[in-house]
Amino acid sequence: MNKPILTLLCITSAIFFIQTAHAVEQGDIIPDCKLNSLSEAKTTTLKQFQGKVLYIDFWASWCGPCAKSFPFLNTLHDGLKGDDFQIIGINLDENPTDAQDFLAKYPASFSVVSDVQEQCAKQFAVQAMPSSYLVDRKGIIRHIHLGFRADEAGELKVLVEKLVAGH
Repeated sequence: MNKPILTLLCITSAIFFIQTAHAVEQGDIIPDCKLNSLSEAKTTTLKQFQGKVLYIDFWASWCGPCAKSFPFLNTLHDGLKGDDFQIIGINLDENPTDAQDFLAKYPASFSVVSDVQEQCAKQFAVQAMPSSYLVDRKGIIRHIHLGFRADEAGELKVLVEKLVAGH
């Protein structure tokens, strides 16, 4: 099967993957989800990051565009760490081993957590893989981005830098 068709199938399946009545929208306050660490039995919540600019990225090991987004996310994280900025990669794989195998191939320099039961994904009404939410320091969603293409990285970086700078 060729890559464009496989990518389209992944995105289409992700749209039907999670059914909810209302998707979060730009201008909404982010839901406060409980998430699990991939490596430890430790729980975290999105509320813990209030006061920071957040780039929340929902991903799965089977998602081709997700693999392409990780180098960009690592560069973004490494360039802005220490600037009240946090990237949170939220994995949606049912099997934690799938996520760990993915991370062995595509390491993350940013925080990665798990949403195995898809509670957080349902609250966000994730519609594609990856789905990214840029959130200001007050917890308000300022930008939603579905999918990932390398030619979009520059625009996403500018949006993040503006929020970090307080614009």
